[in-house]
Amino acid sequence: MSRINVASLGTWLGQLALPVIGIVGFLALWSVVASNIDTSLGKFPGPGAVWEQAVNLVDEHVAQQQKASDFYQRQEERNAARLAQDPSYEVKIRDFTGPPTFFAQIWTSLYTVAVGFLFASLIAVPLGILCGLSKAAYSAINPLIQLLKPVSPLAWLPLVTMVVSAVYVSSDPMFSKSFITSAVTVSLCCLWPTLINTAVGVSSIDKDLLNVSKVLRLSPMSHVFKIVMPSSIPMIFTGLRLSLGIGWMVLIAAEMLAQNPGLGKFVWDEFQNGSSESLARIMVAVLTIGIIGFALDRLMLILQKKVSWDKTAVLR
Repeated sequence: MSRINVASLGTWLGQLALPVIGIVGFLALWSVVASNIDTSLGKFPGPGAVWEQAVNLVDEHVAQQQKASDFYQRQEERNAARLAQDPSYEVKIRDFTGPPTFFAQIWTSLYTVAVGFLFASLIAVPLGILCGLSKAAYSAINPLIQLLKPVSPLAWLPLVTMVVSAVYVSSDPMFSKSFITSAVTVSLCCLWPTLINTAVGVSSIDKDLLNVSKVLRLSPMSHVFKIVMPSSIPMIFTGLRLSLGIGWMVLIAAEMLAQNPGLGKFVWDEFQNGSSESLARIMVAVLTIGIIGFALDRLMLILQKKVSWDKTAVLR
């Protein structure tokens, strides 16, 4: 093995050692503290109890999937038998109505936050570019930003619920009202970091680049896509990463408060259940929420590295 490979391996192991030490230290501290906390439902769950419930949740998901598969198979066999007896029989497919599993609720939350975040980004980025390019637009919009930015999702949720119930009326809706309510609440709360950071990034573009645009006589749209956007990418993505993190936190709170399907509802249902296993299952959900939040941030970081023109920049 060459010296370079040995040095690279040593560097990699050194970088890996610190996170491992931090995680092991956290697990040890968690185990000690948990063993000394008594609640109305018993001992606070340590790492072992949480791992056991994580395995149980996986088993429950597999069992539920098997039940659903058996249900549809039996339904298909019954329909086939009815058609054999009566070719004019109109086949009816009924959906499996079992309770959503932990993994189904994870998917619901991920899908909801993705829609809310995307909708907010489609509004915030263009509006932020407009505010960065035009002082008049910034002066007009900034008071609204400062007024609405501090509003808690707990304040938005009742209003959004009432508006969605009044406006979204359909006998055969494409999306459930609970999904629309959660997605809109997420959008309202994660709009502002992207908008503000985009405006700051656009207003901070190097004057030399602006002069190049004038010399080349670029059209307004060409100026935005060839000068403004590439130069503002770091600040735009800073806002997007902040917005996505806020959106994920807001969604969990909204699901708990409004009892909309998702991880937040899972946490609340387990709290209301009050069994001896509830605390451990809640801890599984808490750790899952944290891991997903971390993964979403890393995903945005990877995307930023892909689209950034400066490949030598250190991004964390």
